[in-house]
Formats: sequence, C-alpha cells, structure tokens
Amino acid sequence: MFATLSDRLSDTFKNLRGKGRLSEADIDATAREIRIALLEADVALPVVKEFTAAIKERARGEEVSQALNPAQQIVKIVNDELIEILGGETRRLRYAKTGPTVIMLAGLQGAGKTTLAAKLALWLKEQGKSPLLVACDLQRPNAVNQLQVNGERVGVPVFAPEPGNGTGNPVAVAQASIEEAARKLYDVVIVDTAGRLGVDAEMMQQAKDIRAAVNPDEVLFVVDAMIGQDAVTTALAFQEGVGFDGVVLTKLDGDARGGAALSIRSITGKPVMFASAGEKMTDFDLFHPDRMAGRILDMGDMLTLIEQAEKVFDQEQAFKAAEKLSGKGDFTLDDFLTQMQQIRKLGSMSKIMGMLPGMGQFKDALANFDEREIDRIQAIIQSMTPAERDNPKILDGSRRLRIAKGSGRQVSDVNQLVDRFTEAKKMMQQLANGGGMPGMGPVPGMGPGVGKRANARKAPAKGKGKRVSGNPAKAAQQKAADAAKAPAAANPFGTPGGFNYEDAAANLNLPAGFDNLFK
Repeated sequence: MFATLSDRLSDTFKNLRGKGRLSEADIDATAREIRIALLEADVALPVVKEFTAAIKERARGEEVSQALNPAQQIVKIVNDELIEILGGETRRLRYAKTGPTVIMLAGLQGAGKTTLAAKLALWLKEQGKSPLLVACDLQRPNAVNQLQVNGERVGVPVFAPEPGNGTGNPVAVAQASIEEAARKLYDVVIVDTAGRLGVDAEMMQQAKDIRAAVNPDEVLFVVDAMIGQDAVTTALAFQEGVGFDGVVLTKLDGDARGGAALSIRSITGKPVMFASAGEKMTDFDLFHPDRMAGRILDMGDMLTLIEQAEKVFDQEQAFKAAEKLSGKGDFTLDDFLTQMQQIRKLGSMSKIMGMLPGMGQFKDALANFDEREIDRIQAIIQSMTPAERDNPKILDGSRRLRIAKGSGRQVSDVNQLVDRFTEAKKMMQQLANGGGMPGMGPVPGMGPGVGKRANARKAPAKGKGKRVSGNPAKAAQQKAADAAKAPAAANPFGTPGGFNYEDAAANLNLPAGFDNLFK
C-alpha cells in the first residue's frame, strides 16, 4: 500500500547520510522531497503543508543541531510526525457498562462493510466476547445472504428477520436486534447498514434513523483505502450527515498509494481504529499508528509479527523443536515441515518478510516470491519414508530419484531441500546453544555458549608419541615399565612424599557418620 511513499522517503534519507551537520539548504531540500513524496501518495494538500512545516520547524531546532547524527535525528522527527498524523495512540473500542455494546458500521457501497462486519465479529469473538451480526442492509441484492454466509464462516450468529433485496424496514430490524441480543445474552451487536455508490440524502437519513433507534456506543466509518482523495470527501460528508467515532480502513493490501490513511485522521479529527489487509477473515486487527509509521519508513513491524505468531503457533510443538535443537533429541525433516506449516499460518511469506526491518530494499524479490514453494517442500518430505525423514544421511542416489518421482519434482530439487535443511539445522542449533550465526562468531548475550569459540585456544601441537608394540603381552610390559619410571604425582599440599586422604580424614576426629564421606 505505501510502497511508493516508502521508496521516496528512503531515497530522501540516503542523501543525508554521512553529513555531520545539516545546513538550511539540506533541511529545505529534505522537506521538499518529503512534500513531493506525500503528494504522490495522494495525501491531502492541507495535511502535507502541516506535516512538512512541523518537520522543518523541528529540524531547525536544538534537537538536530546538537545531535551526534543529524540524519538519524531527521528520520526520528519524520517518524514522530507520521505517528501524530496517523492518530498518535491506538484507539480501542468503548464497551457499554450495562447491556450489549452496539457497534454501527457506515460507509459507501463497495467499501467492504459486510465482509468487515464478519471480520470484526471474529476479532471480538477471539477477545472473549459474544457478538451478534445484524443484517440492516436491505437494499443491495443478496447483502443479507452474504452476511449470513460470512457469519457461518466465522461461527457468529446473524439476526436477519427480513430477506432484503429492496424490501423490509432496516430501522425496525435494528431495534429488534437489541431486544434479541438482550434476550439471548449477546454482549456485542454489530449493525451492518446499507451503502450507496455515492453520498445522497436518502442514505444519510436512513443511517441517521438507525443511529437514533439503537443509540450505538461506536459508529465506525468504513472506507476503502484505495479510493484516494475521495475518501476524505466522503468522510467529511458522513461526519456532517451522520457522525462517526472512528475509521476502519479496508483493502490495505492493495497497490494504491495509501494517502487516505494519512489524510482522514488529520482532516476529520477521528482516529483510525481498525485495518483490514487481506481477503481472509483473520486479516483484521487494531490500527497502531506507531507500527504503521514504522512500516512506511521501512523500520519493520516486529510487534505485529510477534502477536500474529503467538496466535497461530503451537507452543508445545515449538518448545519440543527448541529442545531438539538444543541437543535433547534430533531435529528431523518432520519437525522442519511442521515449522514451515506453522509459519504459513501467519499468511503469505512476502507479507511476513515485509514486516522485518530493512526489507524495503528487497521489495521486488518479495513481490516475485512464489508462495507455492512450501507446497513443493511438503510434497518432497511427504514422499520420504519415516526413516529417511529421521535421518536424511541415508538418502543415496536411488532413494532421491524415487522421492523426486513421488513428489513430481526433479532430483536437483530434492538435493537442494536436503542441503537447505542441513544448513538451517546447523544455524538454528548454533543459535539455540548460545552461539552466533555461522561465520560470524558467537552472539553477545545469547546464553551459556557465548564466547566458546572466541575463548577457545588452539591446542598445542602433539609430537610423535612413543611407539607401542602390537603384541599385547609386550605392550603390557612396556606400559608397566613406563609407569615405574614416571615421577611421583605432584603433591597439591606441598608436603614431602605421597598423601593419603583416608589417613588424613581419620585424624580429623569427625563426628559419627561423617567419615563415610571420604570412602
């Protein structure tokens, strides 16, 4: 979504590297490039002017002039201002103190309200809530049926007393849904309302009537992030006509320039509360301004990645894999496949990799990543016998040919998988034992293995040892003769002659029972 903006900002910051002090010309040039980048991203002009003015003012201040690295300080300023125009802090839902919490969705037709209603219901269900979906879009053909299908997919009941398709009273349905929720003890009611292809008086009046009838705790304006400047115009119209408490951005996974996300908060003063970034029902979450700013500046979004991993990863399986990597067992191809399948639950690999810092420079490679690669890996591993998965070292030429035929791949693909598994296993074992990446030495602070290689000293070169006879009898005689010639062991106490620990212990006059410690 923000690829164009991210690329332009990255290029701008590259020009600042290596400068120990920023001149007025540097600051003006940087502000100009940022202005162009924002305008190209479809950010509203008033927002652009306010944003660049704030950056120039802070860049001329003491925080930059006294900084050890002015270029990094400029990046920090841009990051802070991005967070500010995106909303500052994460805005969470307000729940009713008594009775069901009512959430009303409003927006234009095609923004994705009906699908988003189901996504929101699933998200609330995961938070421990008991939601009820309400079909109040009685205008669009099959809108009621679509909500019912989506509700079934996420396991959330749908209140739909009217068939829709142009018939029925949406206000009466909304009122009846509150009674239904109270009767069946649903604690959240999500009202899906009708949209139009454009803002009109009839739509606004219907939305006003539904709002007056149910008195919602939250009114969320659903907007397609791909419609650019028109998103701001529509948001202002809804704010004046109906009013809303927060914004939900849909289709953030699209290839639009994303200016709507940066404009709506500044223009309307209402925070972006949720974001939908995919077609799956799970592609929905809270909108975090700081994390979105990090993505735009190619700083990554590790917190979101960690949260998603916590949701989908099997902790018991992950713990067993970690134990095997640390030496308690052998990490096999079955374990490797299990880890790959768990990673796949997070979503597309390109999306996952895009959350890592600095991956913007590999944007083209991520875009061209073949998501079916995990399917190919799975086919190859599952074409092996259990013994071959446990010990890939037994894979000779004939076995590899059989596996290749069974999986529909080439022998070279099987070879590559085994090589990649071997290298990945080595790297993960080294990290698990506290070492570093292969070829990089140990990593500071990584546990008991730290410094093993760094502190290891080269063993002294061994000279040629004394020849030993191959005859067992002669070898025994030679060993006895060598023992007789050997000097007495050094006495650790510095006393002459040998040292008898039993005799010394007997002279200590220990209490009864303690003398057994020396036997």
